[in-house]
Amino acid sequence: MFDFLKKFGKTVDPDLSFLGADMHSHLLPGIDDGLQELEESVEFIKELQKLGYSKLICTPHILSDFYPNSPGTILPKLAEVRAALAEANVDVKVEAAAEYMIDNDFTELIAGSKKEDLLTIGGDYILVELSYMYPLPNIEKIIFDVRMLGLQPIIAHPERYSYYHNEFSKYERFKELGCKLQVNLLSLSGAYGSQVKKTAEKLFKNQMVDFLGTDMHHQRHLAMLKTLASKQDFYDLVGSAQLLNKTLL
Repeated sequence: MFDFLKKFGKTVDPDLSFLGADMHSHLLPGIDDGLQELEESVEFIKELQKLGYSKLICTPHILSDFYPNSPGTILPKLAEVRAALAEANVDVKVEAAAEYMIDNDFTELIAGSKKEDLLTIGGDYILVELSYMYPLPNIEKIIFDVRMLGLQPIIAHPERYSYYHNEFSKYERFKELGCKLQVNLLSLSGAYGSQVKKTAEKLFKNQMVDFLGTDMHHQRHLAMLKTLASKQDFYDLVGSAQLLNKTLL
């Protein structure tokens, strides 16, 4: 029995209530590459509530070439989801922010905006993602400009930027610049490959992770999240981390 458990990992009842809030998901329907139907949104939110979440902060992409979202497109979708949840008697807090791609449009937006114009998390955080292809040469200047607005950037899934995998000091530099780091739960399951999983684990072992997010997009993600949340090894890895998810409740 010991060899079996050692090889396959001990399973437990899924319980993500220690996180309290999820601050990265694509649950608002028909607005990006996440869920597409309102009924799906309600069902997924029910499932996440069963896993222990009491608050969900939806973060649709703002990516000019593909998903040119704004408060004008995101907030009405939030209202639709809240109304549907109320009708279905689902008692869970749902809010909306955004996942901003750092590109030329983002730098222009930051230059011409005030803090209150942006879709933030908890009022003081802004979730940003980087290019998957190459490192941005002006990333430190952009972070400085965001900080000057009175916001702390949360770097979405830093473990997924392969160009940093062999430059761990870059993650340390982000922390020095005042950024928070958000790891995807599914990165710990191997959903994005072994190297991403290894980097995510290293970030945890070095006490560098501030937030865990689902980055939920579709049914396969939900199934993989349930599997991850049933593994004792997962809780052993993240249990000592000083995560900030509950500060968003």
